[in-house]
Amino acid sequence: MQCVSTRGAGPVSLAQALAQGLAPDGGLYVFPLDARPNVTLGTTLADTATTLLAPLFHGEPLDAGALCQAAFTFDAPLLPIDEDSFLLELFHGPTAAFKDFGARFLAEALARLSLPPTTILVATSGDTGAAVAAAFHRRFGFRVVVLYPDGRVSARQAHQLGAFGDNVRTFRVNGSFDDCQRLVKAAFADQALVAKHGLSSANSISLGRLLPQMAYYAHAALVMQQRGAAPVDVIVPTGNLGNALACLMAKRLGLPIGHVFLATNANRVLPEFLQTGRAEPRASVATLANAMDVGVPSNLERLTHWWPAPTALRRDVSADWVDDETIRRTIGTVWRATRTAICPHTACGVAVRDRLRAKGHRGPLVIAATAHPAKFETIVEPLIGEPIELPEGLAALLKKPAIARPLEPTSAALEAALG
Repeated sequence: MQCVSTRGAGPVSLAQALAQGLAPDGGLYVFPLDARPNVTLGTTLADTATTLLAPLFHGEPLDAGALCQAAFTFDAPLLPIDEDSFLLELFHGPTAAFKDFGARFLAEALARLSLPPTTILVATSGDTGAAVAAAFHRRFGFRVVVLYPDGRVSARQAHQLGAFGDNVRTFRVNGSFDDCQRLVKAAFADQALVAKHGLSSANSISLGRLLPQMAYYAHAALVMQQRGAAPVDVIVPTGNLGNALACLMAKRLGLPIGHVFLATNANRVLPEFLQTGRAEPRASVATLANAMDVGVPSNLERLTHWWPAPTALRRDVSADWVDDETIRRTIGTVWRATRTAICPHTACGVAVRDRLRAKGHRGPLVIAATAHPAKFETIVEPLIGEPIELPEGLAALLKKPAIARPLEPTSAALEAALG
């Protein structure tokens, strides 16, 4: 499959796009989103993913089936929370967040491409860094450099990020996630630095993250279709727009997905963009849903490439935002009604569901549950009045020592850190 940059560079093969991460002109790699009607529901998520992705990998030096079977060793179940609402639980991987699907797929793909020594440089607002670190941990020929905003992730997220060691180095940046993301983009724009360290990306700017993330939306939509509910509307909590864009990509490829509703926190760039057609970048603000604390969503560039007409875009997607008080109230309400604990990001999605119902929306809704609530125990446990059991992978990481080095938010500081 041929890929081009949103800014004109290319074309390159899909394998080249995965290896490079970011296009050399600073754009994001894209490909034609042509409907593929032969995607079928498999016995497992890996089987469904294979039927979705295999055509995209035709003629490439990578076997989509082998990648899916190696990466998708855990499920993404649908949990009903009322008669017409379902949580798509995306947190059953090794680091208890949806990022595990894309990170593991990308790691498997890059490992099979026989690349020269490669440095995976990743900015994280909470969950991406741990997922990428886990996926590349101790893989020969790779090192991982993780940047996260100091003081703006949960204590357990911070511990995860610094607990891997070996070929993973973690830096706590004196700034926001936007600062971390800016450093990463600047590094990729420096071709001498890219060549020196063999830089590649594992943020959602990489197609290697978005392609596999389409799979769990495809699988859920086909399950709902089997139950007689198609097309199904989907609510996606989002900050950098990667997870939401994956859902929209699956829709464009012909999956039975209806309208896509974006749920953001108080960082309101996406809802305002969809209302006005203008994106006004601004500094991010800290919220309870910290993994969505993004002031400048990177994937907006892809969104406007694939949906250049505002009218067509609004037919497929809309957005709303949620404040911290609503997040708290929603966590408590869901617990009292269902005895289900949800993380602050998932609470944004449920709150948007509540508003849609109040406005008269009818029919099933699938809500992406993006992270395990145990990663945010200081927020969730006081609201539900009970301790949350730790998932096995998170519990194991929390028992390990964690080291994160300080880093100033400058390109010079990052270049020195890269060595």
